[in-house]
Amino acid sequence: MDYRHGLPFLPGYTFRDVSKSAFHRPQTLNYMNGYALPRRPTVGIGQDPLLSEHLIQQELSELDVRPSDLTYGSSEESLAQDFIPAHVALDKKVLRFYAYFEEDVLYSPEELYRVRPVVIYYYLEDDSMCIIEPMVENSGIPQGKRIKRQRLPKNECGEYYQWKDLNLGMDLEVYGVKYRITQCDAFTKEFMESEGMVVNDPEPMPEDPYNKRRTKPQPFYRTPPEFDRMHQFLTMDRKVLRFFAMWDDSDSLFGDTKPVTIQYFLVDDTVEIREVHKPNSGRDPFPVLMRRQRLPKKFKPVTFPSCVLEVSKDEVDQYYSPKDFRVGQTVTLLGRRFQLYDCDGFTKEYFQRNHPDIEMKPTEIPKEVDTLQGKEMEVPHYNGFGSLEDSLQNCLSLIPKPPKKNVLKMLENDHRVLRYSARLESLNPEDECRRFILSYFLSNDMISIYEKPTRNSGIIGGKFLEKTRIPKPNSTVQHPEYYSPADFAIGATVEVFSHRFVLTDADQYVLTYLESNSSQIPSQTLDSLRQKLCAGTANNQPGDEAAEPSS
Repeated sequence: MDYRHGLPFLPGYTFRDVSKSAFHRPQTLNYMNGYALPRRPTVGIGQDPLLSEHLIQQELSELDVRPSDLTYGSSEESLAQDFIPAHVALDKKVLRFYAYFEEDVLYSPEELYRVRPVVIYYYLEDDSMCIIEPMVENSGIPQGKRIKRQRLPKNECGEYYQWKDLNLGMDLEVYGVKYRITQCDAFTKEFMESEGMVVNDPEPMPEDPYNKRRTKPQPFYRTPPEFDRMHQFLTMDRKVLRFFAMWDDSDSLFGDTKPVTIQYFLVDDTVEIREVHKPNSGRDPFPVLMRRQRLPKKFKPVTFPSCVLEVSKDEVDQYYSPKDFRVGQTVTLLGRRFQLYDCDGFTKEYFQRNHPDIEMKPTEIPKEVDTLQGKEMEVPHYNGFGSLEDSLQNCLSLIPKPPKKNVLKMLENDHRVLRYSARLESLNPEDECRRFILSYFLSNDMISIYEKPTRNSGIIGGKFLEKTRIPKPNSTVQHPEYYSPADFAIGATVEVFSHRFVLTDADQYVLTYLESNSSQIPSQTLDSLRQKLCAGTANNQPGDEAAEPSS
């Protein structure tokens, strides 16, 4: 029986259930087929089962009476949209404003202030801003990024500028500099109008008074110069006329005709001459023949002697100009004659636009005759040191390289050796009993000779000749012809450094190898090997040995 039924849940009105043994927090959900469902109340010990059934029936009736709008929601309600953070929705969305600021110019009688245009970028994703000043060529003022990307302070209270604080026709004060916003791009205007802001009318960018004065120069009370040097610097910078010429230096000792490049710089009327070097020409690698300078053409008459070699401006009456460089003619520069034969495309366009009366027609130059062409290189005589191939590399290059080897032949014929038996042909009767083994290595075409030791002969056997290539007696030193397997026939004589060897026998492998390459071996060599080896095989048969009489 539950004694707590009907009593308020206050201290002193409750009784501890002595029969309770489980003090854990019971589960309120059950999982059926992967779904979490509320647990149905169970009848505990001392609980009225009718009360439990009454609660269940009450819950079911509430579910039946509940309207469908509360269960499924109203059909007029729109579906909940997914939340998109600001750094994703506003990524790469930047507001761009065009502005300017005025900079005071001190200690200058020509200008009081400058108008410097800037571009203000506002990044919507993190409310940061940056201010960049466009680069103006040859302005002489450090330009570029004035303020890197950051949140700009609005006042001393810790507030920062927002996009709502920006509009056209307003002043933006940042770090003591006041920027006047005049215009914005189309995206900025559309974004601000979509947010309910009224965009002011754009203002024109004011003109810099110094540039305005330069375009409309003030009247002077002196004779103006022939041309404006500043205008020449601003318009002709990095514009160069390039002519291709031949320097005729044949009058000097060991002189020759050399190709050069003449460059005329329009920005300051200076001339530079560079040599065109070819590989393996044997000349020093100093390309600049004449440094960049103004070349005087006519000098004023001087009646007094000069103690210096430098020419001042007062002594020059006229300098070289682009009109003095004409393709097809010879021009003398500092005592050197240069024949102009061609120019580049920019030079042709410049003369057609500014000097149409001058014809820039390229001319052909005589080709250089190579005195070494058609002549074979003379190789000096072999001096006897080292092999012929190693000595020849000293004549082919300054730094000799090892002669190339036939690697494929070495791999295919590795450990392949042709062995022959030989005797020494000599006038000395003591050499008649000496027997030798001549080995021919197919991998590198070398020959080695080994002498068989003979007892009580008085001659020490062993290695007679190291591995080396042996030339034939009738070959020359410059074009040697070496022995090959085609020359080794039974009974043939092989001359090795003034020693004559007569081949008497060979291995069976020699005949097998030569027959496999019979197209490269003479028939006489194969026949001699077949007769010798076949006769030796017949003499070694068991029946023949039995038929021989005993001694």
